[in-house]
Amino acid sequence: MGGLSIWHWLIVLLVVVLIFGTKKLRNIGQDLGGAVKGFKEGVRGGEAEAEEAKPASAQQIAGTTIDAEVKKEKTP
Repeated sequence: MGGLSIWHWLIVLLVVVLIFGTKKLRNIGQDLGGAVKGFKEGVRGGEAEAEEAKPASAQQIAGTTIDAEVKKEKTP
């Protein structure tokens, strides 16, 4: 009872096309597609920048040895 059939959706689509027109709907679709594309490129760019900013760990640097000694401070 509460669901909408295919005929209801076709009538809604027809009303939307009559109100806005096909040209305006096409422009809205292009704008939305461009926004989604820009968002995806921004996410990919952020991931690439994060990978470049990561410092290399000691295991990734071949032939480099770090020699250090750790001493504990005495507290008064």
